[in-house]
Amino acid sequence: MFELALNGIGGNSVHQVKTNLTMVEIKQWAEYRYRRGSLNVGRRVEQAVANMMAIYINSQGGDIEALELMPHEDDVIVSFEDQINE
Repeated sequence: MFELALNGIGGNSVHQVKTNLTMVEIKQWAEYRYRRGSLNVGRRVEQAVANMMAIYINSQGGDIEALELMPHEDDVIVSFEDQINE
């Protein structure tokens, strides 16, 4: 609910979100966030730019993942299987 309030969906405070949105609407927003990612426009722009930069760098012979160009994303936890294969 905090993210909805921060992005002005249903109001500008958690109390307003709880008052103005039904639980069905909140669950729909949660499903949207799960499928599409963050509601934060800044993070979405950062992800898009990092993806474009990674494509460009890799087309010039580089080898970089887009996640390395996103300073505000959480670090990816390497799975047990990936650790074994390294």
